[in-house]
Amino acid sequence: MSDENINPAADNHRLLGPAAEGGRVTVLLAAFEGWNDAGEAASDALKYLHRLWGAKRVSVIEPDEYYDFQFTRPEVRHTGTGARKIKWPVTKIAKAAIPDTDVDVIFVHGVEPSYRWRAYTAELLAKASEQGVDYVILVGALLADVPHSRPIPVTATCDDDELRERLNLEASEYEGPVGIVGVLNELSLLAGLPTVSLWAAVPHYVAQAPSPKAELALLNKIEDFLQVSLPTSELADDAQAWERGVNELAAGDSEIAAYVRQLEDAKDTEDLPEATGESIAKEFERYLRRRGRDQP
Repeated sequence: MSDENINPAADNHRLLGPAAEGGRVTVLLAAFEGWNDAGEAASDALKYLHRLWGAKRVSVIEPDEYYDFQFTRPEVRHTGTGARKIKWPVTKIAKAAIPDTDVDVIFVHGVEPSYRWRAYTAELLAKASEQGVDYVILVGALLADVPHSRPIPVTATCDDDELRERLNLEASEYEGPVGIVGVLNELSLLAGLPTVSLWAAVPHYVAQAPSPKAELALLNKIEDFLQVSLPTSELADDAQAWERGVNELAAGDSEIAAYVRQLEDAKDTEDLPEATGESIAKEFERYLRRRGRDQP
């Protein structure tokens, strides 16, 4: 394959489908701190993209009707002038245009609410409608029996028939308690918004934040869906340092070390048939996009 045939931006909407009227597609990316955010990997992934693309706030959801302030307490912070100000747990909605694409992103970042989830979600979807959202990508992280020393699994599911077939995804088969991400998934679909859910599996024995390896895995998956190139080399260094740190902790405890080896054996056996082309092809596509971005 010659360099002349490589155009990472040429297939920008292969995953997103046809552009909306006016030639742009608007994707809502949402993550919520709390139960849906093991290791804060999901919210940290959105914060990374928010900074990278220079998102600007366009709206908020005020907290008074949705939070128990004895559980989700406001915080006192010092401002740039040195004054003290109370920071309330508002849900922030910001917008950015991805450079060199015709994709706009609406970021939704907040804390999982305490009350009135259906009303909260209805208010959020009304604001999404005001911004002309075409697709929704929900980002979460959960604790799981996975080894820290292997690639962090990210599960992508879709319950919209047309989008699921186009992206070759599976419908979610999960049954059990859900967080606000699950509620938003269902109500987004009922509102006619094709929705994809991404969940990173964070090793439960290193659940504390930050979790850069899980954050990076989520960003790689978002990168694939949006067909963009993300400069994640610094985060990759953080992920390697995090893994080395966990290795050192595990080496000092024979029971943890034995448990990690058990998880590694199970994961390696599970992944053995996957030495196939799909994961290799996706990594190669990601390499081509990044190479194209770095070309003068």
